[in-house]
Order: sequence, then structure tokens, then C-alpha cells
Amino acid sequence: MATEAQGAEEGGLVFHPMDQFIVSPLGGDGPVQWFTFTNAALWTTFAVIAVFLLLVVATSKRAVVPGRMQSVAELAYGFVYKMVEDICGKEGVKYFPYIMTLFMFIVCANFLGLLPTAFTPTSHFAVTVVLALAVFIVVTVLGFVKNGTAFLSLFWVASAPLALRPVLAIIELISYFVRPVSHSIRLAGNVMAGHAVIKVFAGFAALVAVSPIAILGITAMYGLEVLVSFIQAYVFTILTCVYLKDALHPHH
Repeated sequence: MATEAQGAEEGGLVFHPMDQFIVSPLGGDGPVQWFTFTNAALWTTFAVIAVFLLLVVATSKRAVVPGRMQSVAELAYGFVYKMVEDICGKEGVKYFPYIMTLFMFIVCANFLGLLPTAFTPTSHFAVTVVLALAVFIVVTVLGFVKNGTAFLSLFWVASAPLALRPVLAIIELISYFVRPVSHSIRLAGNVMAGHAVIKVFAGFAALVAVSPIAILGITAMYGLEVLVSFIQAYVFTILTCVYLKDALHPHH
């Protein structure tokens, strides 16, 4: 801290790229308790409101010639519906509302997080782990409910030589329980990394000598983050569909 203060006094470059991910209470600097309304809770609420406005309010008129917002909602609906149908089959369509909710929440939270001074809930493992664990638990329970003990055939590679099957079963079992870890880290890690890099470029923009390069870097990274925000929501959703397909059709 003393070194940072000295650097600031000498006109040096001092910035903290990870400070933007700090969860802090609104209207004060006290400790964060379970009942504290924080910046994370605020922007999570904004994401939920954005989903409601887009999917409910914007489509309430059901216009034959849709406006812009209704068109976006219909495109999102068709995009996710086709994804679920193509991967899970007709049997998986009944779970479309849950998958659609996941996709819309993640994509809205990601895009809102790109606003200046905003907080991105999906940059925190506390959020992504809950989403991934929910998918894992739902898929596992559904697999046993739909197939009984036959769901365990997912871990038994019948096409492999008999001597290798027990080893492969252990590997498959481990990879199955690692799913929520990779599912959550992929989303939070990519979102966090992109925002941190933008913050680094923003810090260098304060130096006159490199400010043009830093501004170009910010612009390029911001454009990339817009793309990443959608891609990460898409990847999370398509993996959810793949896991759901395993629960519905463990023998495939």
C-alpha cells in the first residue's frame, strides 16, 4: 500500500483491474451480510428485469408485424428452441422454458455488465457455480427418474474392450462430477478476464504517450467482449442441452 501511495504521489500509473469485481453494500461501507443488498444483487435484479421486459412486456401485444424488441425476443426464442430440439430431440422440448431462462439471464447479465460503472454478476463464481450446480442436480435427478439404474450405463462404455471398461467407467464418473466445475469456471473466467483486460487498457489510457494505443485496445476489447458475452451464454446453454440429452438418452 505504501508503494502504491508513493507511486500516486509521484504521478505514476496506479490502477487495480480486479477492484471492479468487489461485492460491496449499497449506501455504505459496512460488512456484507446475507441480508445486505449489494451491487451484485442490484445488477442481478436488473438482469431479471431486462429478461422480463424483453420476453413478457415486449411481446405482450403479439403484433403480426413485430417491432424491434419483439423481433429480438422471437429470434432468441427460435434460436434456443432449435438448439434444444436439435440436441435433445422432441422429448427435450418440455424442458425448453428452463433452458431459455438460463440463456436469457446469462446473456442479459453479460450485456448489462458492459455498461460503464456496471457490475457483472456472471463474473463471480458464486453466481455461475449455482447455475451450474442447478443444471447438474436437475440433469442427474432427471436421469435416474427417467431411466432408473439404466442411467448408470452412461458411464459404461460398451463399445470399448472389456478389460478397459472399468478404467473408462472411473474416468467417465470423474468427468461427470467435474461437469459443474468446468461449466461454471468457463463462464466466470472468460467474463472476468475480458473485463480485467479492458480495465488495464483504461489505466494505460491515462498516460499521454500511449493513450492512442490504449484507446484502440479498449475499443477492440470492448467489441470482443460483446461477442464473448453472447458466445459464453451460448456455450453454457448448449452444454446444458448436451447434459440433458445424456439424461434423456444415456445409451446414445
